[in-house]
Amino acid sequence: MVPDSVEELFHRYGPAYRWLVTVTALIGSFAMVLSATIVNVAVPSVMGAFGIGQDEAQWMATAFLATMTASQLLNAWVVQAFGQRMGFCLLSAIFLIGTLLSGWAPNLDVLIAGRLLQGLAAGIVQPMTMVTIFQVFPPDRRGMAMGIYGTGVTLAPGLGPAVGGIAIDSVSWQFVFFLPLPFTVLALFLGAIFMPGKGSPVRLPPLDWPGLTALAVALFCLLTAIANGTRDGWLSDRILLLVLMGLVAAGGFVFIQLRSRHPLLDVGLFRNPQFASAVTVAFVFGLGNFASSYVIPVFVQTVQGYTATRAGMVLLPAGLALTLAMPLMGRLADFLPYHNCIIAGLVLFSIGAGMMVDADVNTPFWMFAFFTLVGRIGMAFILPSLNAAALKALPADQLNQGSGSMNFVRQLGGAFGVNVTVVILEYRTYFHSDVLAQTQTASNATSLAWLDKVYSMLGEAGIPDATQSGVALDYMGKVLHAQANTMGFQDSFLMLTIVFALAILPALVLARSSQPRPIRSAAPAE
Repeated sequence: MVPDSVEELFHRYGPAYRWLVTVTALIGSFAMVLSATIVNVAVPSVMGAFGIGQDEAQWMATAFLATMTASQLLNAWVVQAFGQRMGFCLLSAIFLIGTLLSGWAPNLDVLIAGRLLQGLAAGIVQPMTMVTIFQVFPPDRRGMAMGIYGTGVTLAPGLGPAVGGIAIDSVSWQFVFFLPLPFTVLALFLGAIFMPGKGSPVRLPPLDWPGLTALAVALFCLLTAIANGTRDGWLSDRILLLVLMGLVAAGGFVFIQLRSRHPLLDVGLFRNPQFASAVTVAFVFGLGNFASSYVIPVFVQTVQGYTATRAGMVLLPAGLALTLAMPLMGRLADFLPYHNCIIAGLVLFSIGAGMMVDADVNTPFWMFAFFTLVGRIGMAFILPSLNAAALKALPADQLNQGSGSMNFVRQLGGAFGVNVTVVILEYRTYFHSDVLAQTQTASNATSLAWLDKVYSMLGEAGIPDATQSGVALDYMGKVLHAQANTMGFQDSFLMLTIVFALAILPALVLARSSQPRPIRSAAPAE
């Protein structure tokens, strides 16, 4: 028998092993996904600390997401080379290094380097742990298994902003990077005991370096172009060159995968209609999910003036509700058609985002928390069914490739979602600023009446008449910018509403193509 194989570990620990390895995998995933969202509430603090704009600060999130996206496809190679146990522990160690580097970063460049290391580890660990949990449960309980996995990877985004906000207000923004450390150390210890081991000596299998390089270049160029397009000009030489290089590299990546004997991305998987439909939904879902997780904390801090702690608390009720609902929805996925659960979740997500379209500085705390709650309940419907539908469509020998591809596509959507949302936010804010400025004419009775009130208040405060006009106009400019910023966020929420609604279309295709195929389980039935 292979040393420390799943079968031997079941023999050693009995049925309890199923839960021991599940807890181990969830702790590792929790720590790494926590780092993906915990920094979102720190964006305004980082902007102030390093004297940068939102277009640069968002690279904290984008660098993590981009690296995590590319590294998703290394899952199968890592498992083949090192096995699940050694690979899990090695990646946990890399994540620790990235965490320390981020927390002690003296400037934005070092911070981004630390985030790159964190994203590298997180990208590989997520599909690895998903497959591990999937394999130790029998086929008739794998929907529940994906619900349990989803609990870990969705609890972290829910708790991250709240815990991060408290850390920022109580200690400092740097401290948010150290919060996942205890979970990572615990995962490293448990992984060395309970993760399945590799019996044969470590031999590095061939790695598709050209494909990996092409993918990294494509992501870097395209995300950089999107992030800097508004500032540099979309038709500027630099942006056009980045877009051209990104598209050429993306085309080269696809070409390499089609011809490679050891591809990072098995293009043949997409010939399976059920799998292809599931990953299409995953891309759109990832785009909207990560974008909303980024934009909500920024909105309540910049528009409503919330502290980092209060901003995080907005997402906390939704995170807790999602944690409770995920296992239940996972079990439900074992009985109901996958597409029904996915469509129901997308509808709820779209409704939740749609409710935010009219949000402004006067929107009450609990109302905004409720809007977020509706969307996150939708996530509980989607994730278990989406993961189970994708993996059950594949034979056992393609699970690692399929898991990596599924997570890669979802994270790819997330990486572009954050960048595109920031671009839409900035562009629409500038647009509304110009429109509002053009309405401020001598014939605008409302503005003139408002200025008269401001003049009166300034006079009562003892401001000299000679300076009242300049102070009043400066104040009006700030008010107009705040209003334009609010309208820019509202447009971003409208975009998310449309994105989630459009994801229903591939879900309907999934309904026609779903033909679950039983996969032999390595786990004994209880």
